[in-house]
Amino acid sequence: MNTTSSPVLSRSAAPTAPTAATSPEMGPYTFDLADDVTRTRVTYRNRYGIEIAADLYRSAGLDETVRHPALVIGPPYGGVKEQGPGVYAQEMARRGFVAIGFDPSYNGQSGGLPRHVASPEIFAEDFSAGVDFLGSLPYIDREKIGAIGICGSGGFALNAAQVDQRIKAVATSAMYDISGVARNGWLNSGTDEQRRAMLAELADQRWRDVDAGEPTLTPQFPTEIPADGGPDPITSEFFEYYVADRGHHPRSIGAFTVTSGMAHLNFGELRHLADIAPRPILLVTGENAHSRWFSDTVREQAAGPTEMVVVPGARHIDLYDRTDVIPFDELEEFFTTEL
Repeated sequence: MNTTSSPVLSRSAAPTAPTAATSPEMGPYTFDLADDVTRTRVTYRNRYGIEIAADLYRSAGLDETVRHPALVIGPPYGGVKEQGPGVYAQEMARRGFVAIGFDPSYNGQSGGLPRHVASPEIFAEDFSAGVDFLGSLPYIDREKIGAIGICGSGGFALNAAQVDQRIKAVATSAMYDISGVARNGWLNSGTDEQRRAMLAELADQRWRDVDAGEPTLTPQFPTEIPADGGPDPITSEFFEYYVADRGHHPRSIGAFTVTSGMAHLNFGELRHLADIAPRPILLVTGENAHSRWFSDTVREQAAGPTEMVVVPGARHIDLYDRTDVIPFDELEEFFTTEL
């Protein structure tokens, strides 16, 4: 395994709340649009025919007579393009990349019924559909398209890169492997007995959905943060972002159809990381991120060039929106070099 480590970064990790901004055409955003960047609503279809809603970010005055590198950026699991993907896409656009942040199929403003389905295979395909779209633009260099996956999209971006060689480099930030957790448990502590019990419960849930005529959703985010902060430290951290003004968005409800668990269990973990090689992987994680073990695992298992940046003091959610913490210099250098 060929791995290198970047020096850890010296940045404060005290949370700050970005200012929300609203575009009448596209809805509320959790950050302000920079003066030197343009944002355009775009739609395109994935190979399942589902219409994907995305925002296209470009530097103001982009020269369309030359071809540019491009990035497709996916949101945290349950997030939408107006949150983290837009933060990343805007900053990378300021650094010379054309970038799109998208809503996954069945979620946000993207199409697909029933609503709030989670499909690891289709969520990975949504990255490839983003590559399709970017590659159709006359000012994009098809040989210089990369991907960034935030939180759960980190796992889906790696899934996509395993089979789509058009993704020339892939970065993850605060990565989660949602399907791996579903199948193997947190910190890979799940047992075969627990997995079989989960499958039995999901089978019963399908019958309940049949009888009800519609799918049941997992619990949604509350309307306000509970007095105790939440039932556990990880949930409390997510409430701090998704429920509070910092990252709240009306289309980011934190719920998926219960029976989506079947797809995650069947999809399993990241089994084919070796197929990404020799294309490079950059793993960004926080020193205090509860999700750090996912990035550590990928770094251990990847067969090709893999770089890891650990941000001092940063928690998981700090890598969603903290522009003073997210290592954009390292992301710029990685994609400039590898694309």
